[in-house]
Amino acid sequence: MARRSLFLPSRALQRAVKRNVKALTQATVASGKRVAAQQQKQLKEQRKPPPGQGDWIAGLALGPGGARRYHLYRPPGLVLARGETLPLLVMLHGCGQTGRDFAASTRMDRLAASGRFLVLYPEQDRIANLQGCWNWFARRNGKAEAEAATLVAMVDQVLQLYPADHTRVALAGLSAGAGMAALLATLYPARWWAVAMHSGVAPGAARSTATALAAMVGKRHADLGAPGPQGLPPLLVLQGTADRVVAPGNGADAAQAWATALGAKARPPRVLQRGARYPMRVTDFALRGRVWVQLCEIEGLGHAWSGGAPRLAYSDPKGPDASRLILAFVQKQWARDVA
Repeated sequence: MARRSLFLPSRALQRAVKRNVKALTQATVASGKRVAAQQQKQLKEQRKPPPGQGDWIAGLALGPGGARRYHLYRPPGLVLARGETLPLLVMLHGCGQTGRDFAASTRMDRLAASGRFLVLYPEQDRIANLQGCWNWFARRNGKAEAEAATLVAMVDQVLQLYPADHTRVALAGLSAGAGMAALLATLYPARWWAVAMHSGVAPGAARSTATALAAMVGKRHADLGAPGPQGLPPLLVLQGTADRVVAPGNGADAAQAWATALGAKARPPRVLQRGARYPMRVTDFALRGRVWVQLCEIEGLGHAWSGGAPRLAYSDPKGPDASRLILAFVQKQWARDVA
């Protein structure tokens, strides 16, 4: 009688292994389906228009930094005269946000409907940055410049496809979006008629992840270098004094560096407050009678969009309305251009 080899598994053991493999396979497939369903749900939510009327137009732009999705908000009931074009405001979200989140928080679309302008919401790819941050700081490896070039290509695409005025394009961003807005303004100064930074690191203060983290806690400072012959566009800086993500000193640092590069001088600060909202200390930097830089330091505001929608991340309804402040600043520049 042949003896069973000690190295060959018994039939019972083989059946047990098969059952375990089958169960593991089924569990893996089920888990994969759940993950896929969750991703589809998130993608569907991202493509869903934010609250309000108007068109939420999806698009995709290609550039040196890869492909980036975007949404363009077009106000409802637009009737344009022959050859008429509208100003364009580019809104760059912060880390952990999507373009839809940013639109819902800032409610810039409502202002666009009454102010007759278009709003572009670029979307960071999570493959490019796991936290959804714009890579404004990755200067040493060229990733920041490539991503900035892709955003410029996106703007160019919108200018070609929709009735947007290439002479009246402005930038605004929160946190990492503010950092990218500042980078775009320094790399392509002639493209933008105004720039707004909300809770962002001072421009030029970081060139890598490590230096970005140091700049966020106030250990590095703005470094614009010598501005080129095209100069720099007007800048609005909004910064909360209770920000625990980006050190509050970044706001004043950004404004002073920008003003110095333009040759603008600070006027005496003033304190403004509307009702029960947080007060803000406003400092204008002017040159030959024109305000080129404005710094708004908001007392008690953390790392959030000032005056944003309630119950949303990175949004504080108790602050002065940052969207209206930005629009007022930008519209002055657009009006100056038309004049």
